[in-house]
Amino acid sequence: MRVQHRWENGSHQIELLGDDGEPVEVVSGFLRFLAARNLSPNTLVSYAYDLRHLWRFFAERGLSWDRFGPPDAIALLEYLRSVPSRRPRQRMTLTVATRDAGVPATKLAGTTVNRVLAAVSSFYEYLILAGRLDRANPIEKRPDPALARVSERHRPFMGRASRQRPVRRAVRVKTVQQVPRPLDERQVEALLAQLRSVRDKAIVLLMLQGGLRPGETLGLRLEDVAYGRRRVVVRHREDHPKGARSKSRYERVVDLHEPEALTAVSAYMMAERPDDADTTLVFLICGKGRRRLEPLGYGGLVRMFTRACVRAGIREPWVTPHALRHIHATRMWEGGMRELTLQKRLGHASPESTRIYIRVSDPAVVADYSHALGNRRGDAGEAR
Repeated sequence: MRVQHRWENGSHQIELLGDDGEPVEVVSGFLRFLAARNLSPNTLVSYAYDLRHLWRFFAERGLSWDRFGPPDAIALLEYLRSVPSRRPRQRMTLTVATRDAGVPATKLAGTTVNRVLAAVSSFYEYLILAGRLDRANPIEKRPDPALARVSERHRPFMGRASRQRPVRRAVRVKTVQQVPRPLDERQVEALLAQLRSVRDKAIVLLMLQGGLRPGETLGLRLEDVAYGRRRVVVRHREDHPKGARSKSRYERVVDLHEPEALTAVSAYMMAERPDDADTTLVFLICGKGRRRLEPLGYGGLVRMFTRACVRAGIREPWVTPHALRHIHATRMWEGGMRELTLQKRLGHASPESTRIYIRVSDPAVVADYSHALGNRRGDAGEAR
């Protein structure tokens, strides 16, 4: 089985093809439903690959989607825990290299397994909604008292007034909450030194100094850059020819008071961006090749970034274009930016996403630790 990408009537179509080369009809309906809900093309691709695991499980067990029940969900969990992990060649998200007894993991990570199970659950919710399934979702959800016992610091305003009961999938893998691993200053300087063009430097600096997502950077248009006010406006658009788009549906202003990013953008506009371009997108494919003037897409960005990392001797699997945003967020938090302000700057809908960086280095924890250590040393001196 394989996932097929094709363009039809100006839109990106995602399909899961069976062993006979024909689209899996019920999955195609699900993906069309997701597209109608205006989900990102990248989200549709993820769902298609996740459901490919389900169909391979069906083939191995002699099952079909309409015969899949709760006992089979347990078997699916066991199956996913045994599936070999194929190392991705290109990643746009922060990845984690897991290890078992000092040996790199060769199976799907727990977070990946949970994502597949969530996709399967959403698929069956669609089947129930579409009237194609007249029984309960085989990926059962149960009330979870632990989720209700959230500390006041993490409870949203009017959180107690919610009529929704906290629930969790009964079939899931217990995972470890990883903290981001930002590059150190030496590695960042090495990466910047290996960028081959002003365009590439401008892209990297926008993510590094502005915290922009890769899709937000690729989607910038000429009118979004305000050199005089030293800021860029991140807008939600869905018309990028290569599918790049902002994850967030909230537009935001990102101030860039560090001079390097906008200086690099200006230099690129003056020296490298083709004068005969008929698009207002900022970042294009330059040079003299046949793809000249085309907008830069995710694939080109990943290849550029990966090659620069290799030249800089940076080979950690979690170092991706999106990791530059994590570096920026960690720097801002360690520099004293407040949690709510950081959330707004990054465009996070939920404060939980922002708190990832608080776990990296919490100044309050460091200050209390230093205070306690000083008291302990003082007590030890008095004892002498």
